[in-house]
Amino acid sequence: MHVCLVFVLTSSDGSLCRNGTETLRFDDPEGALESEEFLPNTHGKKPTRFTDFEGKTSFGMSVFNLGNAIMGSGILGLAYAMANTGILLFLFLLTGVAALSLYSIHLLLKSSGIVGIRSYEQLGYRAFGTPGKMAAGIAITLQNIGAMSSYLYIVKSELPLVIQAFLKADPNSDLWYLNGNYLVIMVSTSVILPLALMKQLGYLGYASGFSLSCMVFFLSAVIYKKFQIPCPFEEFSANSTAAHLDLNDSNLVHDYSDGLPHEDKDSHCNPRMFTINSQTAYTIPILAFAFVCHPEVLPIYTELRNPSKKKMQKVSNISILLMYTMYFLAALFGYLTFYGKVEPELLHTYSRIDPYDVLILCVRVAVLTAVTLTVPIVLFPVRRAIQEMLFPSKSFNWLRHVGIAFVLLAFINMLVIFAPNILGIFGIIGATSAPCLIFIFPAVFYIRIVPKEDEPMTSTSKILASCFAALGVFFMVMSLSFIIIDWTSGSGLAAGAH
Repeated sequence: MHVCLVFVLTSSDGSLCRNGTETLRFDDPEGALESEEFLPNTHGKKPTRFTDFEGKTSFGMSVFNLGNAIMGSGILGLAYAMANTGILLFLFLLTGVAALSLYSIHLLLKSSGIVGIRSYEQLGYRAFGTPGKMAAGIAITLQNIGAMSSYLYIVKSELPLVIQAFLKADPNSDLWYLNGNYLVIMVSTSVILPLALMKQLGYLGYASGFSLSCMVFFLSAVIYKKFQIPCPFEEFSANSTAAHLDLNDSNLVHDYSDGLPHEDKDSHCNPRMFTINSQTAYTIPILAFAFVCHPEVLPIYTELRNPSKKKMQKVSNISILLMYTMYFLAALFGYLTFYGKVEPELLHTYSRIDPYDVLILCVRVAVLTAVTLTVPIVLFPVRRAIQEMLFPSKSFNWLRHVGIAFVLLAFINMLVIFAPNILGIFGIIGATSAPCLIFIFPAVFYIRIVPKEDEPMTSTSKILASCFAALGVFFMVMSLSFIIIDWTSGSGLAAGAH
């Protein structure tokens, strides 16, 4: 429900909650916190901001904030995606998805500029009423739950290896602190939950830059390791730590010569420019999942100093260009290190060589730190979407605030513990919610919100938006169809063990 304080009694379409109005929502104890109008006031008053604070974030910090929203654990699966598409096809797909994401942000910014709304859910409400708000809220919930699930999956899979390397413990032991299921629950309750209980997202701002720095360190290590690991690599097959300490270079060379013919080495270590196989179906969902930042675009726009559509578009362009570069470099050097033997989770492939490698151990710590600190940031939009859908007229309540966070983390922990493979998470979520948030919703919201008097349906802009929405539907149907076929055939990752 909304209460509209009307400053201008008439509008072009007869709506009360249009330009010249200020919308207040009951779920905000401060009253004007959810103010939607940011366009100049025709009565000479100070322009009303989205929130009760004026944007103070610099251009550079906004670039890093949006870059951190884009960057996620999807970077760990890109080398595997390249192995199943080839370098050239991967580059083409990555470039295409990045360009489409920029166009999608352009549609969002233009729509928000017309009606002055900072919330994705409220943009859907302005376009289609309650069904539009519910559709946007559900898509954001699914997308961010998928993101949090992938982050906690990394904690579950990597933290036991880090502890094992620190303690030089037997990997086959049944020690409780080497059990990933126990560890992910402990991290969720001791680190993530307390951060997620903070009232405002701004309190977690310092975690954004540090998380992104950890991913830069990860990329640097991947590039460095490309020139340190021979091809084909020797699997770590020692039965104990002592055997690991006795390994030397001569043994490695001898094992290669005995275990793999020379012609097989040459075949395995040649990069492929173009590849199509059953796992290629996962590539588009992984890429779409990696570039989703759309729920965060409008809030970052709000906090930008001296905001304008042109300035925010520049922030988006630079952020996506930086992430595009990092994605391609991580995928390229990860693929050129392991070629066809790269695993869906890149760090697991390094542990097959030497689980006690100091640099890789530091990389694991950095990635674990990054994803752990990112989970509370991703949880905030989900909680907001749930409140928008289920409690739209309720004021802030600590019990509900804490309860939603607790239920979300409990559900995500169950999903991570019982999910058979990280590609299942990437594939399903990327094939459903990501096309909606990137392609379909921005296009249809744009078509509905932009007045027909300004841009009729026959205009070039709306025809392109219609094609953009159709492309999103095509990507969704294609990706889901390929994944279902892959599962039912029994030859895909979903059917096999990790």
